[in-house]
Amino acid sequence: MHGSKLALHVWFWAAYLMATHSNGISAMQLWKQLGLGSYKSAWLLAAKLRRAMVGPERNPLSGLVEIDETTINYRTRNDPPAGGPGRCHEGKLPITGAVEIEGLGPGRIRLAHVRDYSADSLHAFIETTTALGTVARTDGRSAYPGAPGVRHEPHVIGPMAAHIVLPWIHRVFSNLERWALGVYHSPRRKHLQSYLDEFVFRFNRRRTRHAAFRSLLGIGMRANPVTYKMLTSPEATG
Repeated sequence: MHGSKLALHVWFWAAYLMATHSNGISAMQLWKQLGLGSYKSAWLLAAKLRRAMVGPERNPLSGLVEIDETTINYRTRNDPPAGGPGRCHEGKLPITGAVEIEGLGPGRIRLAHVRDYSADSLHAFIETTTALGTVARTDGRSAYPGAPGVRHEPHVIGPMAAHIVLPWIHRVFSNLERWALGVYHSPRRKHLQSYLDEFVFRFNRRRTRHAAFRSLLGIGMRANPVTYKMLTSPEATG
């Protein structure tokens, strides 16, 4: 809210909609629903709220955690969805994800836009998202062994489909792809991490949407001010 010309009630309505809307809400939808003066105002409002969706004190994933990689289509400058099927990186962005297993189902998740699937990138993701002693269940990718602080449990996929061995992270990836395409028509490359953070925030609070609204306000109150330059600059990758 720092330096904003928008009325306080607009911020509260926008935060409520972004936190509780069943499928998420785009800047275009915010612009129309809140009657804002311009699309730019709506985009900046949504971008600032996304920055408040990562709590600085959030706990790392622990216990048994499924970890895998995927790619996601991104929009080009002229806005058509880019990329095609398969694991080719042209028109696609590499993502690493992790899901904490609770009983027989998924708990919390983490997602990160990474530079590549090298050991450096994957180990950094594991180190920053999991607690010491976590059991990291992965496929047989050679970059995973040696990740610090975890007990590695590799599964060589072979003829078996990956979604059988790592069912929950693949369900997360499937939901992410549908969400990104349905709400944002594929996200922009330079802001991908913010969109991933929004998906993580919503998924981790999927059973408590009204609590998600309070959580978003609480994180926003503690967060440092975000400038226009910070919002419009390309975001770092892992």
